[in-house]
Formats: sequence, C-alpha cells, structure tokens
Amino acid sequence: MPLESNARIAKALAQRGYNAEREAVTLLAGAADPAAAVAAAVDRAPDDALRITADHVRDAIADTDRSGAAPDETGQSPVETKGSGAGDQPSSELASDPTTDAGPAAADAPTADAPATGGSAVDTTAPDTSTANPAGTPDTERSRDPDLRDLSVGNDMTGRSTGTGEYSDFVTTFRDRYERLSKILRGRVNHRPAEAIANMPGGSDAAMIGLVNDVRSTKSGHWLVELEDTTGTFPALVMKDKGLADVVDEILLDECVAVEGTLADDAGILFADSLHFPDVPRTHNPGGADRHVQAALISDVHVGSDEFMADAWHGFTDWLHTPEADPVEYLLLAGDMVEGVGVYPNQDEELDIVDIYEQYEVFAEHLKEVPADTEIVMIPGNHDAVRLAEPQPGFNDEIREIMDVHDARIVSNPATVSVEGVEVLMYHGVSLDEVIAELPEEKASYDEPHKAMYQLLKKRHVAPQFGGHTRVAPEERDYLVIEDVPDVFHTGHVHKLGWGKYHNVLAVNSGCWQAQTDFQKSVNIDPDAGYAPILDLDTLDMTVRKFS
Repeated sequence: MPLESNARIAKALAQRGYNAEREAVTLLAGAADPAAAVAAAVDRAPDDALRITADHVRDAIADTDRSGAAPDETGQSPVETKGSGAGDQPSSELASDPTTDAGPAAADAPTADAPATGGSAVDTTAPDTSTANPAGTPDTERSRDPDLRDLSVGNDMTGRSTGTGEYSDFVTTFRDRYERLSKILRGRVNHRPAEAIANMPGGSDAAMIGLVNDVRSTKSGHWLVELEDTTGTFPALVMKDKGLADVVDEILLDECVAVEGTLADDAGILFADSLHFPDVPRTHNPGGADRHVQAALISDVHVGSDEFMADAWHGFTDWLHTPEADPVEYLLLAGDMVEGVGVYPNQDEELDIVDIYEQYEVFAEHLKEVPADTEIVMIPGNHDAVRLAEPQPGFNDEIREIMDVHDARIVSNPATVSVEGVEVLMYHGVSLDEVIAELPEEKASYDEPHKAMYQLLKKRHVAPQFGGHTRVAPEERDYLVIEDVPDVFHTGHVHKLGWGKYHNVLAVNSGCWQAQTDFQKSVNIDPDAGYAPILDLDTLDMTVRKFS
C-alpha cells in the first residue's frame, strides 16, 4: 500500500474532531497500516483530548503491531474509534478519498493572463506537491522549533469598544484622527491653526494641516479644498497651472492633508503652492526574521458558498504537509472565513450551507487540515458574523469556540501583527471599493488592487472617507489610523490578486478561495481564486502558489 499523504491523515483526524501534532501526522502516514493506526490513535487519546500527540501515535502503532489487527472486509479497523457525531467516517476513507487520490490540484504558475503585480522582484511558481513527507522523518529533525517563534498582536480593539453612536463619539474619533495624523505632518510644514491663519495679514506665507471637508472644482477649472482643524475651517485654492492636478485627483474627503501657500490680499483664502499627505517615508527600512521562515497570506475562504473551492483548499493544505512547505510556520488570514447570510440580495440562492453557525463549523473542520503546529492569526471581514462598521471586533465567544482550532488568534479588523521582526498590517479591505470608485483608474483599480493599497499607505489610514459605503464606528481611538509604518500590508475583500512595493512596504492583496458567483458576474467581478502568497519573513521576497 502506498504511503498516505499527510494531508489525508490530517483530514481523517479532523473528521473525528481532532487536531494533531505535525510529528503525529508524519508517524501515521508512515505506519504499515495508516487506517488502523489512525483508529488506534484516536482510541488511545484521552476522552478530553482535542489533539493527537506523537506519543499517542507511537503507543497506538505499538499496540497495533502487537495485536496484528488489520481492517476487516469493510475497511473498518477492529479497534473501536471515538467519533464526533455526524462527522464520523470509517478508516477506509484514507484509501478512497476522491479529493486527494490524484494529488492536490496544483496548476501552472500565473502567465501573462494571470493577475498583475506591482513589478516587485517576486517569482510566481507552481507548487511541487508530488512528494509527501517521507515516512519515518520526524519533525524534530527540522527547523520547526516553537521556541524560535515570536508573534504578537497590536491595535486589537476586541472587547474595547466604547462608542454608543452619539454625536460626541464621532467628534472624539475624528479629533483623535486629526491629532495623530497631523503630528506626522508637522515635521514637514510650518503649520498654524485655522483660527490663527484667519488673523494673519494678506500676502503672508502660511501652512495649514486639516481634515478635508470639501473638494470642488471652480468654473475656471481650479480646485477649492476646504480644510478643518480643531479651531475652525479655512479654504485653499489650487490653481490649475500649479502642476498639482495629479495630487488633487488623489484627495478623499475626511483624510488629513497639509497645504502650503500664500494668503490672498484680503487673507480670505490660501493660494496653494504644495499639498502633502502623511505618507510613508521613502527611507522606511523594513525588518526581517533572523532565520528562514515563511508565512502564508490568504483571505476570503467563503466556506458555505456554492462556489467555495474545496479541492483547491485541500490542495493547499496537502502542500502544507510536504517538506517544501516546512518553512511555512505562520498563516495570516485576512477575513471572510465564511460566506455569511444576507450579505447581498438573493444570496440564499448561492449558499451551500444556509446556517451561519454551521458555516463556521465546516470552516473549522477545513482549518484542521492545516498542520497543527502552524501559528494562525485571523481577522473578520464583511461576510463574517460581526458588525459591519469598522473597526470590527474579533467575533463573539460562541463563534470563537467553534473556531477554536490550533489555538488560532482571532483579532480585530484591522490589526497589526509582529511576526519575528516583520510588522504586518492586516486589514480586510472594504474601503478599497471606495478608493477604486473615487480615484482615477490608473491610480486604483480592481485589476491592480495593490495600487489602491498604496493610496491607503499614502493617507496613513485604512478607511479615510466617512459617510460612503465603508461604515465606520465611532470609538475613543481611531483604530483605522496607520500610525506605525508596516513592513507588509495584507488585505483581501476584492477577490483579486496583486502585490508590489510602495516605499519599501510590501502591499499584498491575496485573492480568494471562491469561484465566480452569479452576483459577481452581475457586478463584473472576475475573481483570482485558489492562490496562496508565501512570504519569506527573512528577505520579504514572495512566491505565489496556485492550487486551482
């Protein structure tokens, strides 16, 4: 009998309600009779155990060898197994799973017709999933040492929401936004408050930092930009012959900008000579791990949809169990774990699973296929069962309990994750729709989602415009401000794959695991599905794996 793939072993254990140590899966795959070994290992595990350990497996294999037991003609081992209700399957499934009999669905690397990138030095190659982990190769001989790992989460507002929806809450949020972003700009301009500028004599040089109240064109083709700070408002006129048209095209309402110029003779308006965004410094020096270790960046799994690509997912998790994927010790998932319910009109007609809790239960079973010693961080998205307004807290206790797999960290959207010296900003990406709708196509489009991400980095805010399609919840602190410059900016939501570097920050939109739905056809969305960007944390180089 050929050696079973590690992913099929993990899947069989997951169907019985168990996670497993990576070494335990390897030992089961190398057993003389993997089906009997799985059944015996499950029987050997204590009643309150959720994870199969290598010790459980060694004892189970020893017992199987001593008894000489073999599966009967039905394929079921005579060793009694403990199950998990409806998910119970006979051990013979290991030899007959149609998903993995032919190996994972790994396709060729993206070609000229594949998703665009930002021109960074990133290779796209197809995964080599043909070689399973060799039998008898214990994980202790590899570099996956948990003691070497370093992961922490910042900017997590879960359990810290203070907003009640009162007007004063919104004032507090925008005041915090202004204070933190204006602090970045104060080192670039000799800023004065609106109230002070209004009292300056005509013809004086002046500079103001404020939130954008309004942008409109004049009859003469100039632009009037109204700024507001904590003392009042003041208008700035951008003349069409100043060469600032490209900059004005990028301005969104409610973002923080600085304007330098000269006051009119009557001091009633500021003639702009330059405009500044908070922006990421060109001199940003990203961090890096001090060993070769990788993180998989994925998003938009959409379990529960008719179009969820289960075969591609199984191909991905199968590859994670191969020696080639041994350095992948982190999985960062940027939202939309499930398809959700009632997210868009007539969604129920496109659902494979109509109950939201069942969607999360099935997602958790799929997540169990990931090697058990992988560090996982997840944030919610707009299809998930949390409030739509951003920042989104990281799920309630009931759903957290359902998704309690591999000790995954479930945090808010957005959140910052420090992974072995690399600062990753994770944001689901709903505001990308608004940025793409408001800005010129060459600066933000669905075909090149990373360019829209560049705009958010430039504005140092993941959802700068208020009152549009992106709902914003008022809090004492504006958790959507990008106060510290990340090394990696990871988003999803738009179901398009794209990446590139902006001022040494790697921006990655990681595509999805859902084929095109009828709704997506109606709004002309052609998804990039079944891709897994794999990030080298020591060099910040990236390889895109395709599993569809």
